[in-house]
Amino acid sequence: MNANRLRAGCAIVIAVMALDAVAQSKPIAYPSKGQSAQQQQNDDGACYSWAKSNTGIDPATASAAPPPQGGAAVGGGQRVGGAARGAAGGAAIGAIAGDAGKGAAIGAVTGTMAGGARARQEKRAQQSNAQAQSQGAMSTYYRAWAACMQGRGYSIQ
Repeated sequence: MNANRLRAGCAIVIAVMALDAVAQSKPIAYPSKGQSAQQQQNDDGACYSWAKSNTGIDPATASAAPPPQGGAAVGGGQRVGGAARGAAGGAAIGAIAGDAGKGAAIGAVTGTMAGGARARQEKRAQQSNAQAQSQGAMSTYYRAWAACMQGRGYSIQ
């Protein structure tokens, strides 16, 4: 039951992130005052520089932000803590059942798995937060860029 809820929740988060990514694409500028393609390219470059200097956001680096740290080091503490708690609980249950060693071993394995699951959940949350921050920054930049382009006579969609 919990696995199905987790899968459904992940599917919803992925769908929302995909929609947000589409919403964060660069707005389209239409030359409503007959500007040439060369003039539009010049204006786009000037507005890129203006928006970058006024917002402090460079879209070239904002979209290439490094992902949160990953690898074996992530979640090591949760796994060790989970193993220790599981071993203690398993030993207590095993003592009641007559084999504390076997109970501790089973508890340690179970605790390690639970700790790893917590670590993965925290990593997903960190990645989601990093993506939300990046999208917010790009939205700010694109609003500034659009204002500049509108000031130069373009319709923005």
